[in-house]
Amino acid sequence: MTGTRGPLNAFLDLDGIPVSNAQSGPLAGLRLAVKDIYDVAGYRTGCGNPQKYQEASPASATAPAVQALLDSGARFVGKTQTDELAFSLMGLNAHFPSPVNPAAPDRVTGGSSSGSAAAVAGGLADIAAGSDTGGSIRAPASFCGLIGLRTTHGRISLEGAMPLAPSLDTFGWFARDMVTYEKVGAVLLGDDPHNHKLQHPLVLDALDGLVLGPRESDEYRAMVRAVASVLGAPRTVAPLSHSTDLYWCFRKLQGYEAWQNHGAWIAGSDRMLGPGVKERFEHGATIDAATAQFETERRVSFRRELADLLGEDGVLVLPTAPGAAPLKAASFDDLQTYRERALRLLCLSGLSGFPQITLPLGLVDGPPFGLSLLGPKNSDRQLMALAARILSAHQRSA
Repeated sequence: MTGTRGPLNAFLDLDGIPVSNAQSGPLAGLRLAVKDIYDVAGYRTGCGNPQKYQEASPASATAPAVQALLDSGARFVGKTQTDELAFSLMGLNAHFPSPVNPAAPDRVTGGSSSGSAAAVAGGLADIAAGSDTGGSIRAPASFCGLIGLRTTHGRISLEGAMPLAPSLDTFGWFARDMVTYEKVGAVLLGDDPHNHKLQHPLVLDALDGLVLGPRESDEYRAMVRAVASVLGAPRTVAPLSHSTDLYWCFRKLQGYEAWQNHGAWIAGSDRMLGPGVKERFEHGATIDAATAQFETERRVSFRRELADLLGEDGVLVLPTAPGAAPLKAASFDDLQTYRERALRLLCLSGLSGFPQITLPLGLVDGPPFGLSLLGPKNSDRQLMALAARILSAHQRSA
């Protein structure tokens, strides 16, 4: 691995063999980029860490979810940069030049699916595979003005992918338009097991401390009005659990599982982990099995509460992130503060395992600001269909 290539630092400069694809199919003619946590036959999987790359052998088979896209006609155009071991939310990897956010070049792309988001936002790929554990599809999509779905947990195979926290990890992808997004969804998801129309919007009563300021709050309310133009006025509901409790539940479970998967390798040598990533793994090493079990029980209770709130036809409407992407020049402490606030929003889908789609509906002083729809388990394609209606109505009114 010698670094990145291309004008946006989106793609890794890797040696590999040509990757074949079907010459016809629903995705024929579309260019596919793949996050470097997924195996692609003939390529090493580096996971954002140069030592991982050096130790890896070329993959003998392609991850099944990626192969399904190739078999549907998508054409592989390269592997994309990821935050180190996929354990970050900002798109800043200490080992590589930062990917460029085409929608706001002075701001981060978001991570860990950073290169995939940059490639699609910059027109270098039509679709790009990523993953979402704590927000790594939703945050970059919001920051870069893209569509991004965190799929129902377990619905798309993660065979051939680097695990971070398996009870939270999900496959996802980026696209610029809903037509393309739904084509990919049809290939990867098939029919929804959930067969109730999503028609009752809900909003949380209190978002204090979760959005950054008055302009972000005003834009969020404007985006909610766009949803209301399609579904009617939303019903306001009280948060089910304290956001700080859910935040720590997520952090502890993610940290515990991440250390179980990578701790032995990290402890085996000086892996020169970047700032933030190093500390998150160190935190994971302090969490014992009893704590993980306690937080798992809290998670099960929250999942039940959220399922009861949504019922069969409800959809929760919320800002994807606290605001626009942070500036690249922001201090480490400021980036960490933003991350902590973002996870209070992003952890709801992660802890429940329910699907959440983010739409490029808003702007804050120019940069993108996404709105999310969170639906019941296995309502992924219905969320996409609803998103298409909302985007269409928003574009007509613009």
